Amino acid sequence: MTKRVYVAGHRGLLGSALTRAVLRSGDECVHPDEHVDFRDRERTGAALAAARPDVVVLAAGRVGGLGANLAEPVSFLDDNLLIQSNVLAASLSAGVERLLFIGSANAYPAAAPQPISESSLEEGPLDPSTRSYGLAKLAGVRLCDAYSTQHGVTYHSVMPCNLYGPGDRFDPQTAHVVAATLRRFGHAVANGIDEVVVWGSGNQRRQLLLADDLADACMVLLDQAEPPSIVNAGPVGDTSIRELAELAASVVGFDGAIAFDTTKPEGVLRRELDTTRMHQLGWQPRHTLEEGLCSTWKWYVEQHDKPL
Repeated sequence: MTKRVYVAGHRGLLGSALTRAVLRSGDECVHPDEHVDFRDRERTGAALAAARPDVVVLAAGRVGGLGANLAEPVSFLDDNLLIQSNVLAASLSAGVERLLFIGSANAYPAAAPQPISESSLEEGPLDPSTRSYGLAKLAGVRLCDAYSTQHGVTYHSVMPCNLYGPGDRFDPQTAHVVAATLRRFGHAVANGIDEVVVWGSGNQRRQLLLADDLADACMVLLDQAEPPSIVNAGPVGDTSIRELAELAASVVGFDGAIAFDTTKPEGVLRRELDTTRMHQLGWQPRHTLEEGLCSTWKWYVEQHDKPL
């Protein structure tokens, strides 16, 4: 049976990938043409009521890289709490019985045992550098649990690792690690710069997942009659920032020197999710990191005709 799927945040990195995945599945994507500010409860309620979806995927939110998180902690906490609260309330009011919330690895404790299992939630303090965002995502996970318990609906969460891909933000103030790294090397190539400086020691490690691969994981979860309430999604293993920098340099054609500035913040040294549960459901990422970087950089170059 064809489902009507509402992707909240359908214009974003993951939202656009989810829209492509929904359409490939044969289901129907329903969302308004105009922008909806999900921080506004009245407008959010009207949008969900008009769409009449069977399923909601909550991919909307304020996102950004380490620098943005450090600069605007109030916005990352307040905006995300409002968006999550409003979309869940509007979904219930619209009669939606199935909702998938996109959480974040930042919701896990900074000192959680590696790789981090779903049971580690709330077992310790969050990373101070992304605490506001992580706290908001943790609240979203628990809000889904509360709705399921109180109202008998199936509101569940997926916890992805670091996402990137076509449609990512390349603004230096808000970009995540992959887009920021690609942009830095692309800028050097475009402007004849022979050395690129990367924040941190280069030893910090991150799991990296193409947004289209996470979208596939979401479709697998939505096909489960009784999905896990919380499940991690990501590849097996992680990548050092030094390895990412070297691969990004190769993808954009930079052949100069790479320096690491240890005076800059670098976040937690390692955050690898245990993705066993998701893989047991039959999902695996379809793309290697190199393939993902190439497609992301190709998209960026096609979208921007001016030098970096």
